Amino acid sequence: MSRIVSVETMLVQLPTRREHKWTGLTEPIGRYVLTRMTDEDGFVGWGEAPALKDWGGEFGRYFGESSSIVALVIERYLAPAVKGMEPGNFAALHQRMDAVVKGYPYAKASVEFAAYDLAARRLGVPVHALLGGASRMRVPVTHSIGLIGIEEAEREVAKVAAEGIRTIKIKVGVDPKRDIEIVRVIRAAVGPDVELCVDANEGYASPGEAIRTLRAMEAHGLKYAEQPVMGIERISQVARAIDTPVMADESAWNAHDVVQIIAQGAVQIVSIYTTKPGGLYRAMEVAAICRAAGILCNVNGSVETGVGNLANIHLAAAAPAVTLSCVVPVSTPAEAQHGQVGGIYYKDDLLAEPMRLVDGAIEVPTGAGMGIDVDLAKVDRYLVRE
Repeated sequence: MSRIVSVETMLVQLPTRREHKWTGLTEPIGRYVLTRMTDEDGFVGWGEAPALKDWGGEFGRYFGESSSIVALVIERYLAPAVKGMEPGNFAALHQRMDAVVKGYPYAKASVEFAAYDLAARRLGVPVHALLGGASRMRVPVTHSIGLIGIEEAEREVAKVAAEGIRTIKIKVGVDPKRDIEIVRVIRAAVGPDVELCVDANEGYASPGEAIRTLRAMEAHGLKYAEQPVMGIERISQVARAIDTPVMADESAWNAHDVVQIIAQGAVQIVSIYTTKPGGLYRAMEVAAICRAAGILCNVNGSVETGVGNLANIHLAAAAPAVTLSCVVPVSTPAEAQHGQVGGIYYKDDLLAEPMRLVDGAIEVPTGAGMGIDVDLAKVDRYLVRE
């Protein structure tokens, strides 16, 4: 296989459809780093780091990565380390990246996505084939409602449900009374057939506060409660006290974290990211441990542009443990947007074609590489020239 000759980074900023925030977030989504990898035969692969400086692991276990940090780590350490390698040897790629700098999983994921895209394009196969093959060819979508007003949320969920999306995630964790009320209103708006879940992003002050609040929400029917408090031991305490299954997110970054979660014996669901463990290769390790332990999974993320979201879709397609609806965008360029809101967080996207949403699920791309080409004109349009 031809060797890697260049690894470039570029910063982009997509315009958002509306503000999308969660507990602890202090900067807008969509200002992310792209990675472009080229081999000596001219094949190109793309990756993305949807890094946010104030989103990280519990108790400082994993640090947030800003876009400027990601670009620096890639340009100074990772790009020189991987040049000259064959892009298809992913174990060696990770060994090389880990040897040159510890941590920085978002930066490493962006480089690794590009390597997967490049290797799969050379072979003429979709990325999910390099992950072991597809367990499913449609990925059901969960639409996320950020920290917005209750009336605005009520209008949006009604439209999302009418568009065929069957699961809605509600961001909570700011004020218990407000959180209980928004769940009540949204349940009334969408009826009994749409599944609801809540995500506090560690926002509740204590396990006791989380338990009281979630018990009140349970009257309106919850599929799961995501990361109500900080700490594996503390979310396990919540999970033992309520009927609703609890999902680990900030507590579950890599395979070792999942081993610790299993040892607590209470959390039933883990949210897998392509980025938190450092890329697809290690995300599949997380999924394998979850499957062996009988833990259910979805794929979640940081509202990626289409470049990073394609990695989400291939992971969700390939990992047998991923059986739940996934909190992923429906990446759609402006030309294909006609007023739909389900899974739409940006006014435009960087993909040359939209992802196909059928009956509330994204059809997994079957083309070579990530399956949908990057629109270079759009990249240039949204490039941040600092």
